[in-house]
Amino acid sequence: MNPFIHELLQKSRLISKEVNEVLKEHNLFSAQWSVLYCIHQHKEMTLTEIWKYLNVEAPTITRTVNRLIKLGWLTTVEGKDRREKIVRLSESALSTFPTIKTSVIEFEKSFLADITQEEQVLLRALLSKI
Repeated sequence: MNPFIHELLQKSRLISKEVNEVLKEHNLFSAQWSVLYCIHQHKEMTLTEIWKYLNVEAPTITRTVNRLIKLGWLTTVEGKDRREKIVRLSESALSTFPTIKTSVIEFEKSFLADITQEEQVLLRALLSKI
């Protein structure tokens, strides 16, 4: 295995684990936060748009969205036809979102504390080439 790919996978697991610890106080997991953040950024999205954007299998997104609806984080409205669901943050989620985002930003700052802004820009550019 390529050591670079191995290191990426290891860091990805570590980030997920650490973010899950931060999100635990909000009763969320990183996969759920990814969906909430994505929808917040786009205001509303279809299930198809969500799974394509997050590069996750459709059934996984459907399960995650259904769970978030059940927990009161999301609401849906019908799209162009009955099969299409448009997903939005609930009023409760909109009011709680800034607090959760602040927790995540604090984690990110701490996690990246030893990496300069220039190094972050370079790493992001390199990752975008993959």
